[in-house]
Amino acid sequence: MPRDDIRTANLNKPVDVAEYLFTRLHQIGIRSIHGLPGDFNLVALDYVPKVGLQWVGNANELNAAYAADGYARVKGMGAIVTTFGVGELSAINGLAGAYSEMVPVVHIVGCPSTISQRNNMLLHHTLGNGDFNAFAGMSAAVSCVVAKLNDPSEIATQIDHALRECYVRNRPVYIMLPTDMVTKKIEGERLDAEIDLREAVNDEAKESYVVDVVLRYLHAAQRPVVLVDACAVRSRVLDEVHAFIEKTRLPVFVTPMGKSAIDETHPCYGGVYAGSASRPEIKEIVEGSDLVLSIGALKSDFNTAGFSYRLSQLNTIDFHTDHCVVRYSEYPGVRMRGVLRRITENVDVSQLKVLPAPTPVVDPKDEQGPADGLIKQAWFWPRISQFFQQGDIIISETGTANFGIWETRFPPNVTALNQTLWGSIGWAVGACQGAALAAKDSGVRRRTILFEGDGSIQLTAQEIGTMIKHDLDIIIFVICNDGYTIERFIHGMDATYNDVPTWRYRDLGTVFGGTPKTVKSYAVHTPAELEALLADEDFAAGFRGLRLVELYMGREDAPQSLMMTAEVSAKTNAKEEP
Repeated sequence: MPRDDIRTANLNKPVDVAEYLFTRLHQIGIRSIHGLPGDFNLVALDYVPKVGLQWVGNANELNAAYAADGYARVKGMGAIVTTFGVGELSAINGLAGAYSEMVPVVHIVGCPSTISQRNNMLLHHTLGNGDFNAFAGMSAAVSCVVAKLNDPSEIATQIDHALRECYVRNRPVYIMLPTDMVTKKIEGERLDAEIDLREAVNDEAKESYVVDVVLRYLHAAQRPVVLVDACAVRSRVLDEVHAFIEKTRLPVFVTPMGKSAIDETHPCYGGVYAGSASRPEIKEIVEGSDLVLSIGALKSDFNTAGFSYRLSQLNTIDFHTDHCVVRYSEYPGVRMRGVLRRITENVDVSQLKVLPAPTPVVDPKDEQGPADGLIKQAWFWPRISQFFQQGDIIISETGTANFGIWETRFPPNVTALNQTLWGSIGWAVGACQGAALAAKDSGVRRRTILFEGDGSIQLTAQEIGTMIKHDLDIIIFVICNDGYTIERFIHGMDATYNDVPTWRYRDLGTVFGGTPKTVKSYAVHTPAELEALLADEDFAAGFRGLRLVELYMGREDAPQSLMMTAEVSAKTNAKEEP
């Protein structure tokens, strides 16, 4: 009698390991799996369509990791499958970015069988030294859980634990699936109950104390403001934030990484605060406040325009995913979700001193210049705001677009994606594919609009083929300004290492398999040409598919915020020990 019969005889609902894993992903809300096939994951991939999932099939593993990141930011969680060694290491930069930016991505790695590992076999895709754990060790630093599925009696628990931690902690997890474990039977009865993804609740006494302290300072403040950052988005507390704003009517601002966290049509919305790179009226109100309620702060260099915040901790209350800080007093384990809800319930609005939010002062016409002249950055970004529609997904690449987008105003229900902290150029093309697919999987029509640099797109342009293959509704503006603009402003304005080859970006749709029915291409050199394009109803909404726009701008033109941040970055890089 086979040994497996003894081990599986007491299973109530035997199910194969791969079926269990992919069913769990489906239950969590994932509908598409990114990645590439390899001989160590092929049998596992047979289970993808069996459980109602779609296989995406990317051009390379790095692009797939970027795409899974973008998918997760829209759908709540993403997944990528790679093969051992060569595949997973190609993806690790993208997964490190997801870890850095707190994006929940499940990384499933098909690996050699447990028998091969025990025997230290000299297999392809290895280092040739018999070490089958080296790559898992590399991924451990950018994963909140590493699960090696080597023992069928533990696999179901390992999978459930990894997926829960991925969701709750908003970090990637690494699941190592040996080839001989794919078809092993485990208890499928567990699938009858979905994984509990609820976060832990606060200790009631501790939470009550923090709420009382916060309310005491809030009621006494003369000029309170709210500042919303990336971790409010990642921790899924935007409903709580909006409820608080709606009740208190306090002026609310976002950081660059928090863009789109707040309804930008709300009368309390004041704009983007980024230290010294902020608009003067925003800087004056935020830095003049005697109480800043900072929600989900992530004070990185580019998110603060070179650490240029001028906010005293004595005037700040910080709400974080797993702790709160009131002035210089820290309260570990007191999560912001519960605190925000209780503050909203108990605040006495009659005691609040509410300042009006600043009104936008930028009129695109002020910066336009001649209609047949160059398209200026200072004009383009306020102008493109008028093109955006409710529900758009708007993605800005590291560099020019990440800074220019600060000057836009979004309509309601926009989702903005950027990678300000990790800043891997080329990320946005893959993330755009993943985000657009997530929207399609959600069953709603949402335009996905990407602002991409002519240098960055050359790293990941192959994903245009994936966009076309999956019939995604995407508009790509390729900013053609002759190279790596942000690097030019940091160092080497005329250096050849900041130059890039000139591509015919309009032809990329055809190169990657598009037809006139699936791809349209455009080029705009002047404000007048751009105005005509944006007024074209077929371009804006009528055509369903990929629209590629070459958008020509000056080589040494950049958003003011980029120039200021680049200057600070250059000084930081040049600092030496005294």
